[in-house]
Amino acid sequence: MDDTHIPGGPAAPTVGPLAGFTVGVTAARRADELIALLRRRGATVLHAPALRIVPLADDAELLAATKELIHCAPDTVVATTAIGFRGWIEAADGWGIGEELLARLRAAELLARGPKVKGAVRAAGLVETWSPDSESLAEVLDRMLADGVAGRRIALQLHGEPLPGFVEALRAGGAEVVVVPVYRWMAPEDLAPLDRLLDAVAVGAVDAVSFTSAPAAASLLSRAEQRGMREAVLDGLRGDVLSACVGPVTALPLQAAGVDTVQPERFRLGPLVQLLCQELPGRARVLPVAGHRVEIRGHAVLVDEELRTVPPAGMALLRALARRPGWVVARPDLLRVLPGAGRDEHAVETAMARLRGALGAANLIQTVVKRGYRLALDAGECSGGSAG
Repeated sequence: MDDTHIPGGPAAPTVGPLAGFTVGVTAARRADELIALLRRRGATVLHAPALRIVPLADDAELLAATKELIHCAPDTVVATTAIGFRGWIEAADGWGIGEELLARLRAAELLARGPKVKGAVRAAGLVETWSPDSESLAEVLDRMLADGVAGRRIALQLHGEPLPGFVEALRAGGAEVVVVPVYRWMAPEDLAPLDRLLDAVAVGAVDAVSFTSAPAAASLLSRAEQRGMREAVLDGLRGDVLSACVGPVTALPLQAAGVDTVQPERFRLGPLVQLLCQELPGRARVLPVAGHRVEIRGHAVLVDEELRTVPPAGMALLRALARRPGWVVARPDLLRVLPGAGRDEHAVETAMARLRGALGAANLIQTVVKRGYRLALDAGECSGGSAG
């Protein structure tokens, strides 16, 4: 779990769009880049790699597939990821067969899935035959089938998962397909961070989870099932925890489980973070209270644009009050939302005192003697009354 904390008291002049929100990051590769982007915008990050990558040089399957292609040249090569294509060339160099592989690739029709893959192809001294702007493997497949694949020998560089539908469609069209498993995803060696993220999702202690690959999404759900908490995790993801995916392919395992997802128009880390910067603040509750603007975020509150960190018990009380702004919420009702409070109503008074201190403005919450508490909503916003 990330141990970054947002300081209490007055915030810097400009509060980041993700300040007060907690975002889970499941990425294994490029995680540092994504985490830096999120933190720069104020987020607290829970890094929980859902996968690890098998080192290329240790992968006997890749070596065997590479030798097969050198021995019997392919007509078409489909490169699906930049990191995978670069890794393939580097691994072949390490095995002493790099030049032979490049010669085979140079003679073949070379299809690159999108601009990033095209860049990796050219960095290797090769030139792609064609590349879609959409980065869609479906578009690559459609083009190949339209051109006809009967009798052609096609090498498909995998990108962490088998792509059975892609392979089956090519074989049904009469092609011979050689799969090239450039890197493979496996469960992380240390499952503790992933388990902490699953626990946080199940109890709503995280505001969003980001996914940058379909295998990561599938791995997270698989681990939840292993721990007997799949339904609790799915309830969280179907409820208040936002699932942000880098693209539609990444979202498939979640959507198959009935989880709604959001995706940026451009399938990149930057647009993914920008999307979170729009979605999460848009979900925050904003109320005019005692002449102040109060914005309730994941684990913090903006009071007149000043960020205030609030303890979990205080956030539970504040959310309960905000559900009925201006109305009195009885102490027994507040006691029920306090985590681990038992039956002692004094726990409500203690947590309420800490909440007021954290907010920095005691008059935001009014005590109604012998009844409970209420948010001091500005006049005209609510008519008052009792919630219990």
